Amino acid sequence: MSEERVLVTGATGCIGSWVVRNLLQEGAAVVALTSSQRFGRLKLILTEAEFDAITFVTADVTDIAALESAARQHHVNRIIHLAGLQFPFCAADPIAGAAVNVGGTITIFELARRLGIQRLVYASSAAVYGPASHYPEAVLGPDAEFFPTSHYGVYKVANEQSARVYWQNDGISSIGLRPHSVYGPGRDQGATSKPTVAMIAAAAGRRYNINFSGRYQFQFTDDAAKAFVRAVHSQFQGAAVYSIGGSVFGVDEIVTCIEAADPTARGRITVDDRKMVFPEAFDGRPIVEALGAYVETPLQEGVSRTVDSYRAALANGSLDAEYLHRVLA
Repeated sequence: MSEERVLVTGATGCIGSWVVRNLLQEGAAVVALTSSQRFGRLKLILTEAEFDAITFVTADVTDIAALESAARQHHVNRIIHLAGLQFPFCAADPIAGAAVNVGGTITIFELARRLGIQRLVYASSAAVYGPASHYPEAVLGPDAEFFPTSHYGVYKVANEQSARVYWQNDGISSIGLRPHSVYGPGRDQGATSKPTVAMIAAAAGRRYNINFSGRYQFQFTDDAAKAFVRAVHSQFQGAAVYSIGGSVFGVDEIVTCIEAADPTARGRITVDDRKMVFPEAFDGRPIVEALGAYVETPLQEGVSRTVDSYRAALANGSLDAEYLHRVLA
């Protein structure tokens, strides 16, 4: 691991922060690409020593010259690409969404080609698929039809196809991973972030309404990050994409776990009777066959760790009233 120098794009995001944490704890050198100086998620989960060990590069993910210069300066030999605008931001500004999500991914593949990096890992999404009503099966297999119903999903399909072309034309191997519904420390924005926001509300002693119900494949942040780290260690050749998989939980089960983690939250967390449109689960067997067993944190443990981490951050002042107003609004 001491020879691994990993460029992580989107390193200040939810999964990115946990990827950085896992890489540092394995002994890898981490070069973190960020477009801003917002380090709240990283500081939520890292020790001061871990944070100080990161090499930060501030640049736009579409700026190939800046990225190539930084990557050569820091002798990058692995890439985990997580940078992107999430679903609500792509819906609000499709032009910016395409520039970052598609243009940025092409830039990263071009960076790998220029550097001679033969393998990279990137984030795709369950949004490449359509609503549950489009599919006859409850658990979608690896051959399920793409049927995106959002700009965000279309961008992710484009990236998966671009990865195939880079393997076909340039011999660059890649693994794309599709999380389903990630929860845990750092997951404070995005369409499926509401259960985590409810945990933040519980830690703050606030009321909160989760605006959807139903059963879905909820994946703890650290577990999802570990899948990306396993992928970057893989010797796979080709262009593969895997759904991360894992257990299915009801939103009501998450609320029960929140109340167990903080009994004072009982009655303050409510749930709308509205299901999200996408399928509840994706077949996780292919990723296990390719990368090994999926690490899965028990739901109660994941919820308790999340509530505890936000309670501590609020107590020590690293998160403040402005943060709560923005997240809970």
